Amino acid sequence: MRLFKNLVVVPLLLLGLAYMAAHWWVHHPLSLPATASDSAPLEFEIPAGTSARGAANRIEAAGVRAPAALLYAWFRLSGESRGIKAGVYEIAPGTTPRGLLNKLVRGEQAMVNAQIIEGWTARQAIDALRRSPDLTQDLEGLSPEQTMERIGYPGQHVEGRFFPDTYRVTKRTPVSTVLRQAARAMDERLAQAWAQRDPGVPLQSPEEALILASIVEKETGQPADRGRIAGVFANRLRIGMRLQTDPSVIYGLGDAFNGNLRRTHLDTDTPYNTYTRAGLPPTPIALPGMASIMAAVQPARTNAMYFVSRGDGSSHFSATLNEHNAAVRRFILRR
Repeated sequence: MRLFKNLVVVPLLLLGLAYMAAHWWVHHPLSLPATASDSAPLEFEIPAGTSARGAANRIEAAGVRAPAALLYAWFRLSGESRGIKAGVYEIAPGTTPRGLLNKLVRGEQAMVNAQIIEGWTARQAIDALRRSPDLTQDLEGLSPEQTMERIGYPGQHVEGRFFPDTYRVTKRTPVSTVLRQAARAMDERLAQAWAQRDPGVPLQSPEEALILASIVEKETGQPADRGRIAGVFANRLRIGMRLQTDPSVIYGLGDAFNGNLRRTHLDTDTPYNTYTRAGLPPTPIALPGMASIMAAVQPARTNAMYFVSRGDGSSHFSATLNEHNAAVRRFILRR
């Protein structure tokens, strides 16, 4: 009788101990390398099509100090092994096997911010994304034309096409994917703005609105002046007066510009020289934000035809050339 009790009780006791140990392990933080921290979590990738066993192997190979066989057993016993999703993941100290599996099943991938700044040129935006260690570089060696083709905009000029914003994307997202998202965002914002344009705005298409918005973006030092600056350019466009905006001349100079705009630059004709040519330049000269886009299609009503920087970021506006010349003497020449 005692032997029979032992044969029943001992296995049950062992089973209970095993359950307690398993429960403790599932809810106890995983052991990670000493280099792992909240600011530098352990990273691993589960490619598409990877099995639960393969996922366990990759997690162990990444540095998690738990046998892959044990992780795989936990995945299977949980009943959620088929729900593990592909992606790039991060594990911070304190993560338990339960928390890890929840992350994998929910697809809570590692996320990063990809930022494009208002007023940047397209080249600056692309270069910044190319320097990001968190994105997959898939545009190396491509020309601007090839880049536009890669993201689905063949034949379109690269300048002005990317909406400035902070894009929250999964880690290791290709740079081309971020640019495609930014280009589509610009299409949407530009279409929204064009639908709200003032009836009398001297622009013939959304593309012209984008070009003017890029000039407004580069000319605006204080947000409060943005609408009036757009109003000055709108006034000039209506009467065929040259825009005479320095940022467009600088853009046309490209790498030849050394930071010092001279009279010879203003006198040298290029497609972007708005001192020698009337109308808008052929393309945008930067990446405008939504405020500049809206200013271009809804410019402030003003009688000003000129503006000059006061030196503090704000602008002084004048209706006549005499007034403007006096403002130049006051704020630029300091006379």
